[in-house]
Amino acid sequence: MAPAQSKFALPATMRERNLRAALSELTTLYVANRTRISRAVYITLALALVNRVRSAISEQKAASAREAAKRQERIGTTSTVDEPDAATKKKKVELNREFFRSLLRLLRVVVPGWRSKETRLLISHTVFLVLRTLISVKVAAMDGAIVKALVKGNGREFLKRIVWWMIIAVPATFTNSMLSYHQAELSLRYRTRLTQYIHDKYLSQLTFYGISALDDRIKNPDQLIAVDVAKFSNSLAELYSNLAKPLLDMTIYTISLSKSVGGEGVVFMSLLVQLSASVMRALTPPFGKYVADEARLEGEFRFQHSRLIDHSEEVALYGGHEAEKDTLDKGYFTLIKHVNYILRRRFYHGFMEDFVIKYFWGALGLMLCSVPVFVKLPGGVTMNMGDRTESFVTNRRMLLSASDAFGRVMFSYREIMELAGYTSRVATLLEVMDDIQAGHFEKKLVSSSGIEDNEAVLKGRGKIIESKDIQFIDVPIISPNGDVLVKALSFSLKPGDHLLVVGPNGCGKSSLFRILGGLWPVYGGTVYKPPFSDIFYIPQRPYLSRGSLRQQIIYPDGLRTMRAKGVTDADLLAILRTLSLEHLVDLYPDEGWDAEAEWRDVLSGGLQQRVAMARLFYHKPRYAILDECTSSVTLETEKVMYENAKSLGITLMTVSHRRSLWKYHSRILQFDGQGNYVFTKLDAEKRLQLEDEKEDLEVLLRQVPEIERRIAELTAL
Repeated sequence: MAPAQSKFALPATMRERNLRAALSELTTLYVANRTRISRAVYITLALALVNRVRSAISEQKAASAREAAKRQERIGTTSTVDEPDAATKKKKVELNREFFRSLLRLLRVVVPGWRSKETRLLISHTVFLVLRTLISVKVAAMDGAIVKALVKGNGREFLKRIVWWMIIAVPATFTNSMLSYHQAELSLRYRTRLTQYIHDKYLSQLTFYGISALDDRIKNPDQLIAVDVAKFSNSLAELYSNLAKPLLDMTIYTISLSKSVGGEGVVFMSLLVQLSASVMRALTPPFGKYVADEARLEGEFRFQHSRLIDHSEEVALYGGHEAEKDTLDKGYFTLIKHVNYILRRRFYHGFMEDFVIKYFWGALGLMLCSVPVFVKLPGGVTMNMGDRTESFVTNRRMLLSASDAFGRVMFSYREIMELAGYTSRVATLLEVMDDIQAGHFEKKLVSSSGIEDNEAVLKGRGKIIESKDIQFIDVPIISPNGDVLVKALSFSLKPGDHLLVVGPNGCGKSSLFRILGGLWPVYGGTVYKPPFSDIFYIPQRPYLSRGSLRQQIIYPDGLRTMRAKGVTDADLLAILRTLSLEHLVDLYPDEGWDAEAEWRDVLSGGLQQRVAMARLFYHKPRYAILDECTSSVTLETEKVMYENAKSLGITLMTVSHRRSLWKYHSRILQFDGQGNYVFTKLDAEKRLQLEDEKEDLEVLLRQVPEIERRIAELTAL
């Protein structure tokens, strides 16, 4: 048996020798060309990265071009109210081209240029980020030197290293404080830029009115402007620090580790980390969508409370507190249910994330740090116990920092998703404001006759021509819910033609004045009207702003504008005397005109209407729209108001059912509520006689059934 065994053992030994020889030859070949191979690998990776970035940029440009074309087509073809589905469609929140396009637009707002303060702050922030990483590398090397001195038992060297370690702590702590300051300052500047930009758009071209009255895509713009903008700014500032510093740390620590343990181990470990990171990313829930939904539910819950405050008197009179409590509880528990769902998803995701980042990657790191101990690297030197300890501690410290940096990059994915949620909401607000300023509205309609019949009218657009006179030529009057109240309204007014508008509720009186005031779009025909500054509107319940007594009279002018017009406080007092309001100044003897109060609560309804009329006398516009603005004043005060307004050369357009106002007007526009109207001259005296005669006849007609019944009784006898 011995010869047979040696017969089989010989080939096995030869195969083992051949394998060892091949491995030795490959190793020798690799060591000889190690630098070239490493450069080839790095160049290949760099080219692959550049090609991927180039492809992503090309796809982004193509997607942006397609989106711009679709947007232009949508604005050009649908210039009015859309179908219900479009108004209620929600935008999906994810890391796609839409997110990067929206984020890029917001970045152009918060960082307007290279010479801006934000850019200088970002550069300073970046400098401190680099400095912090370099200090960390130095601290890692000093830790290894301290442990080396401790292992060798060299007390003098140990104390010397401790002193240097304390000295370097001064710039390290200063750098950390500066990083925190820069992050907070960036967040504040981002919010300031974005808020100013939104305010400029929101309060121009009556956009604030269009968002609330003509479009229902944004339910709570106050929540978006006051809360979501702040969260977006803070998230963006945090993301830069939490993403830029870890990427910088990973780069510097990887270079340092590759010099110490070899680039092969670093590349192999990076591949394993990337693989596990890809698995984690695939299993990460859509936190961006969760955050956007949470912000939306928070806004709806806040809006429900604001609505209750605004209508508290009506709710109290109806005894509707229980119904309102049910509504608020439902809104709150819907919010809490969603928050609890997010917490559960974050628990499972955090468990997986901590295990992979802290333990799996930690084990890989320990194996990487052991390479110089168990494997002799090409070009390496023989190390004693102290040197190996120093090398291990330094590499371990840098590896922990690199692992922590990569962990923060992984954690930042969740932060990016949260940023995507805030970006989506803020970008949606900007897009809606752009659409409104371009004349595109989306509103869910509840028309009594169905919007299909009115679709052609609703998608049309008329012309507005500036003129001294007022003239409507075949202009359709549309209600807020999409009903066509008057298919084609035509009338004309010249200065001095005082117009009285009458008709039942819902016939189109308010819609007419909203078109005239520029609040609503013109759906067809042609409108000739003076500029916005020549038309002044006074509603039944006037708006009283926050500010001084003087501000209530000159609103929306400021004190500087009033002075520029040459108006003094004495002129304002003369206006108040005309309306018997001079006692308002005496109510506050110390402050006088500068007295501030919650004027809506201080003044009664009649006083508020007189203050609004004083505002009209101050501005002296060419035309004034008076919408039931004398319903709470006496006939004597009403006479003073109208006669003084006419004496100032103001052409009056009044909506009222009070007969006492007829004599102040020379034209009448009467709607019947069935889509018809009459525009003619108004003879107040004759119309009053006819109305009296009509009322007498109606009284007689109501008596006819009683007379017939009595005649029947008498006939039966």
